[in-house]
Amino acid sequence: MPPRFDTLSAAAAWFESWLGEAALPLWADAGVDPVGGLFQEQLSVEGQPIEAPRRARAQARQVFVFASAAGAGYGEAWLATARKGWARFVAAYRRPDGLFRNRCAADGTVLDGEADNYEQAFVLLAMAALMALDPAAGGLERGAKQVLAALQPRRTPGGGFKENGPHPFQANCHMHLFESAMAWEAVGDASWRTFSDDIATLALTRFIDPETGLLREFFDGEWRALKGEGGLVEPGHQFEWAWLLDRWGRARGRGDALAAARRLFENGLKGVDPQRGVAVNALWEDFSVRDGSARLWPQTEHLKAAMALGDAQQGLRAAEGLAQYLDTPARGAWRDKLKPDGTFVEEPAPATSFYHLIVAILELTSRAEAAA
Repeated sequence: MPPRFDTLSAAAAWFESWLGEAALPLWADAGVDPVGGLFQEQLSVEGQPIEAPRRARAQARQVFVFASAAGAGYGEAWLATARKGWARFVAAYRRPDGLFRNRCAADGTVLDGEADNYEQAFVLLAMAALMALDPAAGGLERGAKQVLAALQPRRTPGGGFKENGPHPFQANCHMHLFESAMAWEAVGDASWRTFSDDIATLALTRFIDPETGLLREFFDGEWRALKGEGGLVEPGHQFEWAWLLDRWGRARGRGDALAAARRLFENGLKGVDPQRGVAVNALWEDFSVRDGSARLWPQTEHLKAAMALGDAQQGLRAAEGLAQYLDTPARGAWRDKLKPDGTFVEEPAPATSFYHLIVAILELTSRAEAAA
């Protein structure tokens, strides 16, 4: 049975134990290919590797996870895991223009040589996490600046970047570029602050509907939100943008950003199913349920936003909602999809979820400690 928590300190202790004693060791062992050295794309819920093409986002996120764990005091050994993973990632994925390929096979064979903005956002985040632990590593910032320079031709006249694929004008890649830019602000030069501000401005003026306060996902070439089938509302992204804009607004003293973050959080709460205690995947614009399944990642974003913008009870409920996904045969793995009937889809644990989990756990533990 998933745990129930009486206090934020109890919740933090439970998640800290899971992370430090189970998840980090499992994914540093079974989660690393012993031959090629790349991180595994997924593990079974019993903790066994499942072969699959390796996305750039998974490699970069795992570097970020282990570097963040080292930085948070979980052990210096995790920095070595991050550095080894980064070296193998660079060798297989980095293109001559400085961008990173979307996908490779386990042996490094290129499967998709394109370089989507979304993947590059996590490359930047991984670089910032490594830089935070080794400020003298000048090559990391040079590499990050090279990524930004290579993305410049994708800038649109109205701001932001055009993405590859069927939805060229979307908020999602900007959200992760925003997170990465703020991470770089702490370790890089002043240009990262400008980059953060540009994305925050785009979010406040274009991505967020001024009438409803909803974060929209897809847009036309003028950054006008699409309607109908394109009018997707994801509670997880309401929470994720709320957390990011709250951080940015506090750092800049911007009341408008703080108000927008508050409204995003409140809109996200409308997508929480009280029976299962989880944020569902998608809503329609009128807040009716569009997709009642609930992936793991919206639960981590619910927890982060609740810790930043909610009260203790909201934080506890979000922590309990997330904890049920971590009940697996091998401790340290996770479930990804909760169905409307309250059962989980039987499938492997995606490595990409670890990034969401560690950020949520670090947010919970730091705020629980501050409140104690």
